[in-house]
Amino acid sequence: MLLHFKRKLKRPSPCSALSSLLKPTFFASLSLQYQSPNPSFTSSAPQFDNNQTHLKAIPSCSNPHAESTCLTPTYSNYASLLQSCIARKAIKPGKQLHAQVCLAGFGFDTVIATKLVNLYCVCDSLSSARLLFDRIPKHNIFLWNVLIRGYAWNGPYEAAVQLYYQMFDYGLVPDNFTFPFVLKACAALSAIEHGREIHEHVVQTGWEKDVFVGAALIDMYAKCGCVGSAREVFDKILVRDAVLWNSMLAAYSQNGHPDACLSLCSEMVLTGLRPTEATLVTAISASADNAALPQGRELHGLSWRQEFESHDKVKTALVDMYAKCGSVRVARNLFERLGVKRVVSWNAMITGYAMHGHATEALDLFEEMNRVAKPDHITFVGVLSACSHGGLLEEGWMFFETMIRDYKIDPTVQHYTCMVDLLGHSGRLDEAYNLIMQMKVLPDSGVWGALLNSCKIHANVELGEIALERLIELEPDDAGNYVILSNIYAQAGKWEGVAKLRKLMTDRRLKKSIACSWIEVKNKVHAFLSGDTSHPLSDEIYSELERVGGLMKEAGYSPSTGSVFHDVEDDEKANMVCSHSERLAIAFGLISTPPGTRLLITKNLRICEDCHVAIKFISKITEREITVRDVNRYHHFKDGVCSCGDYW
Repeated sequence: MLLHFKRKLKRPSPCSALSSLLKPTFFASLSLQYQSPNPSFTSSAPQFDNNQTHLKAIPSCSNPHAESTCLTPTYSNYASLLQSCIARKAIKPGKQLHAQVCLAGFGFDTVIATKLVNLYCVCDSLSSARLLFDRIPKHNIFLWNVLIRGYAWNGPYEAAVQLYYQMFDYGLVPDNFTFPFVLKACAALSAIEHGREIHEHVVQTGWEKDVFVGAALIDMYAKCGCVGSAREVFDKILVRDAVLWNSMLAAYSQNGHPDACLSLCSEMVLTGLRPTEATLVTAISASADNAALPQGRELHGLSWRQEFESHDKVKTALVDMYAKCGSVRVARNLFERLGVKRVVSWNAMITGYAMHGHATEALDLFEEMNRVAKPDHITFVGVLSACSHGGLLEEGWMFFETMIRDYKIDPTVQHYTCMVDLLGHSGRLDEAYNLIMQMKVLPDSGVWGALLNSCKIHANVELGEIALERLIELEPDDAGNYVILSNIYAQAGKWEGVAKLRKLMTDRRLKKSIACSWIEVKNKVHAFLSGDTSHPLSDEIYSELERVGGLMKEAGYSPSTGSVFHDVEDDEKANMVCSHSERLAIAFGLISTPPGTRLLITKNLRICEDCHVAIKFISKITEREITVRDVNRYHHFKDGVCSCGDYW
């Protein structure tokens, strides 16, 4: 037995501007195209003209001279016409019909009125829908579902939640249609407390194992960041359809769990359930986020076997995946094969070029896009990122101003982050700081982090302190920010500042993030920490490092220990630098793959200056192409040169 829930929630007031909707004077101003006062319905199927502005569903009497033989429009005719208006989202003829049914005495009939409310909802005229809803009997669950759905789709989302609780005052019990709608509103509001309470109602009413209700619960928990709760819902539903699987896949993907998403996708395929377009797009996006090229290729093959090769959404996801996994040429090839290049497709390719430091290609593609599609705010994030990674200061300013002036796009924090990064890397730290002070949106950790990184590059202690102060307010538990300013102090010889920050980190129990790099060889991932000796081939790895290190010294390499701020001897500092995680991963790749094989390394932190120099030497000496994806961008090393042009 469902408990009776009551909430003191303020009911949205009807729109007074539409109060004339139900007045007779309003009805009199509208008319259907009757050719006689009492036309005969020779067909109940409604028809519309091309622009859907006038009803033609009520033909004239077949014998206009014998009006006494003509019939009055019937209840079923009105219901059929309204259903056609709903299907076509035809608001103007729908309003005309509303006037006629009221004049005919059907305006407050439960079925007819529910259809009218539905019509106004699907036509995004929620104020009219609510005005009518408040005037009619409310003992029909479908009526409530229709209006809750309207608010859940179009907002205000709070109104959907309020209506849900008001249902109980009328003795109604929510059903398997009510729950997905109100949970969608909770998800949009990130209203986890209401969501959990509604989940309890789901259990009490016996709908917990319904796949549609379950999918809505999973989505709500995912949008609120509660992935564990989402998985609990998923595990309790034993009979699952593709929608339920897709909801859980999306929950993992959207909350930073790409490995779990890919694992679950494999589990789904093993059950024999055919993946949908949404399945593939979500899983391919997870591969992109994880830089998991082998899994991405497997999903590419799966999409072909399942005959999704012509689906542009899947192709766009593949473009994004290959670009983020380092195969930018493959991404461009797929991009050119798209049947319809949507804005999201252009954005994926432009952003892919930006990540790889191919600024010229990104800007050329933007110009090409401009001729056939309208760029959006994400497009300009890609363009400004390309300028930032390419050191194109003048071009960056030009695109930033053009975006605001010509495209009427208000800058977001992402746009400002790109500009602060560009100005900071160019040594224009004061301009970068002034831009932050002039921002029309609140600066986030990305903006201040960009300034702090730039202060490290140019050893600016004063602005570095300001940036860290703001970052501590926004994310006090991020140890990396403290470490960066500590490094700035060390570069400037301010050891008191270093000691002060280390004590602050100790007092707050903060630990520096451990650098980790990984490489995939023969479908197996091998991870390494700095100075790691745990790998089974550790002796061979260090022998290879020593061998290559000797060749590097002969070629003119000299270790730079500027990134080591420990109080140890120079020789020990050099050893520490030479055993950084990315170098161990590269050495393993060199001894585990045939000569000439391209190596792809992923690192969880920014690559240090000395390793960047060292990998250039390694690429030339070993005649290997080495790609390193760090936390910020891609570095392509070949013949002793990096694609970033030493600007990162």
